[in-house]
Amino acid sequence: MSIIEAIIIAIVEGLTEFLPVSSTGHMVITSSLMGIESSSFTKVFEVAIQLGAILAVVVLYWKKFFLKKNWFEFYFKLAIGVIPALFFGFFFGDLIDSMLESPTTVAVSLLLGGIVLLFIDRFFKNPTVGSEEKITFLRSFIIGCWQVLAMIPGVSRSAASIIGGMQQKLTRNLAAEFSFFLAVPTMLAATAYSLFVKGWDNNGLEQKGYELILSSTENIYAFVVGNVVAFIVALLAIRFFIKYLQVYGFRLFGIYRIIAGIFLLFLIAQGYLK
Repeated sequence: MSIIEAIIIAIVEGLTEFLPVSSTGHMVITSSLMGIESSSFTKVFEVAIQLGAILAVVVLYWKKFFLKKNWFEFYFKLAIGVIPALFFGFFFGDLIDSMLESPTTVAVSLLLGGIVLLFIDRFFKNPTVGSEEKITFLRSFIIGCWQVLAMIPGVSRSAASIIGGMQQKLTRNLAAEFSFFLAVPTMLAATAYSLFVKGWDNNGLEQKGYELILSSTENIYAFVVGNVVAFIVALLAIRFFIKYLQVYGFRLFGIYRIIAGIFLLFLIAQGYLK
């Protein structure tokens, strides 16, 4: 993977990680369109650059993470919310990895998720939870269960957890913000597993993710530059998303997903994507 390719994928990650459009799906498609080999390093890179996006959330909401009075309750909610993802990720990791190589799965998930987003504001009317302090531990866990759906490429972690939040009576802005908060432990766990636990096949030699990154200067540069770019772009994307939601809701994202899903199915049918 070249530095230019790493930058492009990082821009896609930063733009889409916190929008309800599926960052994983967009990175899979971007890699396919650029003809990047679906190597172990590529898979590790697409997970590891989430570190930059995680840092963007912590920086934007630093008071929540570091100056909150009832910090124990806040972190405990996040810990409870991440349990379902940890469970399914640990036991079904290989199945999830196999689905990451399927543009068809991404296309169908984008299409179906787009239809849901068109009507989400009608589905969940009259929210009653307007502040993070009112989110109970049970609600955190249920939102975390919704987040598990995002393990299917193209579903979108952000979309799944936001829908889960609105189903639990959170306002759409609070549902989006709690989705950001929940992303931190979820993505941190996924990145740590990819870097330090999972064994990756590197031409017949099993290596940890960090070993793949350190195996060449090119990989190190790609990892560092990718995270820096993902951090900067994610900062801008989060700010845009919250302001946009306050006025317009989710309809535009639903329309985008439907168009993107149909377009991808066309490319697949024509043999441009495999």
